[in-house]
This record gives sequence, C-alpha cells and structure tokens, in this order.
Amino acid sequence: MNLLIKNARVIDCSQDFIGDIYIEGGVIQEISREIIKKDAPCLDAKGLVLMPSFIDTHAHFRDPGLTWKEDIETGSKAAVAGGYTGVCLMANTNPICSSKETLDYVIEKGQEIGLIDIHQCLSITKNFDGKTLEHLDELKDYKRIRAISDDGIGVKDGRVMLEALKKAKEYGWVIMSHAESSEFSDMDMRLAEDMMTQRDVELAKYTGGRLHMSHVSTKDSMEYVIDGKLKGANVTCEVTPHHIALTRDENNYRVNPPIREKRDVEFLHKAIKDGFVDCIGTDHAPHTTEEKLKGSPGMVGLETAFPICYTTLVTGKIISLNKLSEIMSKNPANILGMNKGTISIGKEGDLVLLDLDKKFKVDSSKFYSKGHNTPFEGMEFYGEVQMTIKGGKIVYKK
Repeated sequence: MNLLIKNARVIDCSQDFIGDIYIEGGVIQEISREIIKKDAPCLDAKGLVLMPSFIDTHAHFRDPGLTWKEDIETGSKAAVAGGYTGVCLMANTNPICSSKETLDYVIEKGQEIGLIDIHQCLSITKNFDGKTLEHLDELKDYKRIRAISDDGIGVKDGRVMLEALKKAKEYGWVIMSHAESSEFSDMDMRLAEDMMTQRDVELAKYTGGRLHMSHVSTKDSMEYVIDGKLKGANVTCEVTPHHIALTRDENNYRVNPPIREKRDVEFLHKAIKDGFVDCIGTDHAPHTTEEKLKGSPGMVGLETAFPICYTTLVTGKIISLNKLSEIMSKNPANILGMNKGTISIGKEGDLVLLDLDKKFKVDSSKFYSKGHNTPFEGMEFYGEVQMTIKGGKIVYKK
C-alpha cells in the first residue's frame, strides 16, 4: 500500500519534527520536512502526532478453545484501536500451544484477518506439564517461533528451566518467564514473584540464555533484574500499564501479579527512567463478567495502554515521549524480531496517529475486545488514538 502523510509531528525514540512520511509498497520510503505530491492517497495530519505503532510483548487472545473470552479477530480489532500492529500471544490456550498445528492455526488466522502481525509463543514445557521439553527439540528449526513461555503458571522445577534456557539459547529463542513460585502463592504473592525472579535471572547468567521477565511488579524483583543486567545476564523485562498506574491502596483490582504498593510503583518508575525497563507488556487478559465475579485474575489492556502510559509517565514528567516510543515500539520490536518500531526508511509502514491533547474517559462498553474487565473504567487520560496504519493501509480510524 502507498500513502503520503503530511504535516504531522513525527516522533519516535530519536526524533521529533514537523514533516511528511511516504510509504510505498507497505514500507517507509521517504522522510522529510516536506515531500512533494506523490501518486498516492494523501493524509493531512496537521495537529496530530505520528509515532511508530506499538508492539505488545504480552497478550492473551484466548483462541483456540476459550473464544467466549476473546478470539483472534476481536483481539486484533482491540489491538489496532489501541495503536498496536504487533502482538506476542501467550501459550495458555485450549489446547495449550505445544504443537506446530496450534501455532500455525493462530498465526495463519491472524494473517487471514490481516490487521496485525502475531507472534505466538510455544509452551516451554509440553502442555504445561512442568517437565517435558522434547517438543522444543522437534520444533527447533521452525522459523515461526521467536519466544516460548509457560505464562500463567511458570516453570516450577529449576532444573527444567535451566535446560529450557540452554535449548532456547541454542535455537535462538527468548524465554518469557512468568515469575511465580507456586508453593508461596497462597501465602505471599510478593514472595512468590521475587523468589522465581531471582532464580531465573541467576539461571540466565549461568546459561547465557535469553530471558525476558514478564510483568515485573515488585521493587525487589526489579532490583534482581537490574542486578542481572549489570552483571551481564542476557535479560530483558517488561512492566504493565496497570502496575505503573495503580497502587494497592487506591485500587486492588484482581490481576496476577497483584497491584502493588506505592513503593513498588515508584521504583518501577525509577527503573523506567533509568533505562532498565525494556518494554511495556499489556498482559491483555479478557474475561467475562461472570468469570471476574468468580475471581478470575486479569484485565484487558490493549485499548487503554498508550493513554495510561502517556498520562502516567510523560505528562507525569517521568520520561519523554521519545523514551515512551522506545519502550512501546522500538525495544519490543527488537525483542520479537519485527521490522518496525521506528520511523526509518526501510521499516514497515506501521504507524499511529495520536491526539495528545485529547482528554477522554475510559468507557469499556465501547471496547472492541469481548472483554470489558478493566479497573480504569471512568478514569480520564490524555492521548487518544485517532488512526492506526499497517503497511500504509489504514486499519483503524476513530
């Protein structure tokens, strides 16, 4: 697709100027303060901010098998409504994504819908049994695999995790760790996260395997990640919008990991500012109203992530908008091996137009997701997504 975008405020991790972008054949071909007219549709973006589309390292679309919560089509629509064109999905579907057949089903259905690029995680252990790794060897040459994860439960056995890290290193994959030592979960969820975070960072140092710590939420866990980074471990990490915007005293909405204390939130902000947080992962986790009433943990996040992060971090004067672009676009694209995330010649023409001055109230009844489970209902934020562009094609318009 070809598209000329004019008069936008162009912002990514390293630039901020008023100018034009030309996309040809789905790829950014020209960037300038002024581009002469092209034989292509022209979009006047005066007064709006143009950024690279966002990439989510952590989401659940519940497909296959749990499609009353969400499916690939509704999840994709929610993603583009939030400015996302790339999403990494977790393996806790039904069946669990432990096979080539399930992985192919998800990716090919996503391609058929055509709104976003999907990476589907393979499970670390077969069917989440906590011990079997043979399926990793069987699929070691399969090019569609970028990441593996037992998200939702974690890998309890440290020796199994060590072997998985060795295999991931050999096969060029990243392990996404759900840090929760289940023997402590019913006693202290803080201890459960901290114990497994420390273990997995140490195993990453020992093996040299690529480790990505998902939804880091406590001060101690982030300190373990920082220590690992400083000591040369091949570790990256994400935080969620809800863990940086909410404190337990204000809103104890049920998610896993839980909403934390003020001291945790403040330390996560400091870690973002100091450059130790690599990306934002929404942990988009749709549930029905009935499931939430019965205690299912999780919230939807794709459609609210940018305004929450922009309002909390940028208008809150913790980081710049350039830095926010780095952790919502550039870094997650690099982690997942996607050719997007910056506004550069040769990158895919995946962009988002934003009205940063627009203040709006969260209304879950208007979500594209099947899930309406959010603690942010009725709250006001700045930074409304006006349009999402994938490969030069408009895939969402407010």
